[in-house]
Amino acid sequence: MTIFCSHCHRPLQAEMSCLPRRGKQAPSASKPFRSTKSASKARRDQINAELQALRSLLPISVREKERLSYLHTMALVCLQLRGAQLFPPGTHSAPPVGPALGTELLSLLPGFLLVLSANGKLVYISENVAQVLGLSVVELLAQGDTVFDLLDGRAQEDVRKKLLLAQEEPGREVTFVSEMRTSKAFRLQHGGNRAVAVHGRFTALRWPASPSTAAFLALCTPVVRLPADDDAGSQDNLFQSTHVLDMTFTDVTDSVTYHLGYCREELIGQSWYSLLHPEDADLAATQHKSVGESLGAGAAAGTAVLRVLRRDQTWAWLRVSARRDGGGHTITC
Repeated sequence: MTIFCSHCHRPLQAEMSCLPRRGKQAPSASKPFRSTKSASKARRDQINAELQALRSLLPISVREKERLSYLHTMALVCLQLRGAQLFPPGTHSAPPVGPALGTELLSLLPGFLLVLSANGKLVYISENVAQVLGLSVVELLAQGDTVFDLLDGRAQEDVRKKLLLAQEEPGREVTFVSEMRTSKAFRLQHGGNRAVAVHGRFTALRWPASPSTAAFLALCTPVVRLPADDDAGSQDNLFQSTHVLDMTFTDVTDSVTYHLGYCREELIGQSWYSLLHPEDADLAATQHKSVGESLGAGAAAGTAVLRVLRRDQTWAWLRVSARRDGGGHTITC
């Protein structure tokens, strides 16, 4: 009996080449050719070459370029692209890029410059940020590409609200204070991250005004001056106050005059809340509630950074820590 091939209807003994051979099937649309090692290497080499080309275009020093990882390279490229979208080349409002803003001028500023897009994306950070946070621009971008990635997690929601408020009323200046992330060496030396006051407003860069043509321009100033090595033990930047449980002053050290301008006698009997900026009252109340709910003397609440009214009607930024003392019947700040 002769068996015929189902493909060509010839006897199998006469023709075997018509059968598809195992391992040699033609690829279908659902089973494309597998990538070979050589093809993968060629693609990687091409990607690396493109990244090297992008790195060479960045407006930073050759030494900095040599230290960039691929991740840092892409982060800096994205920063430059966002800046180019908001500040097209040739516009008078373009922020300085790279070394254009000299170190001499930056050294005169009380903090670093920050530019954000409408959704909080980083557009520009001045190089002197390293003097404030201990992190270079490149190291900051490794944390993320939005201002929220630089902030203490607890403050992110408050900052979102402040930026939305500023965006709804372009030109209105808003201020918020938050602890910003710092280098490990900074945290080891100073015991934590650094509180920074951000003063800024949204500005329409082109007309018609829209979120895509507006930028948040801000100056970020450290709230507390860090002690130098030769005065690390100085207490001149501190004063202490004592309150009953509703935060009425019962005593305050005489050094309050240096910081706020009041005499000791002027504050005794006043409420702590009468000195606070209205926007910071909720934060102070949260700290007050926390220390009030703590059990026993010596129990402390977390620190808070608040604006307090000076005698000359200006505002002073204070970092306040509080604890219960006197058997739990008084609060010391």
